[in-house]
Amino acid sequence: MINNVLKNFCLITFALVAPITLPAGGIQKSLSQNKFLNNRDEIILSSNTSLYSCPEIYAKELLVLDLGTTLSVLRNWKVSESETWVRVELASNKFLDDPNKILRGWIKM
Repeated sequence: MINNVLKNFCLITFALVAPITLPAGGIQKSLSQNKFLNNRDEIILSSNTSLYSCPEIYAKELLVLDLGTTLSVLRNWKVSESETWVRVELASNKFLDDPNKILRGWIKM
């Protein structure tokens, strides 16, 4: 009897205290511990440029970006000395824009 009471007490204590330290529990990390991309490079296009699905010239062309479009650079991909691709993201309002709108792709530099 005492053994069952002790087991139940330990189980209830663990059930009440343990979730506080889990990620889905009550304790949250401070914002300084999270790694956000605050200093992303941005580029503004000086001519009409095609946005591709992958860093290949024969890849599917997703859309044509107009002169003056602002893009955030996500990563670079150097294929050869003369060929460099950049993974970019278009500036958008995620709440108002169409959720099916293409926002990311590759451009050839």
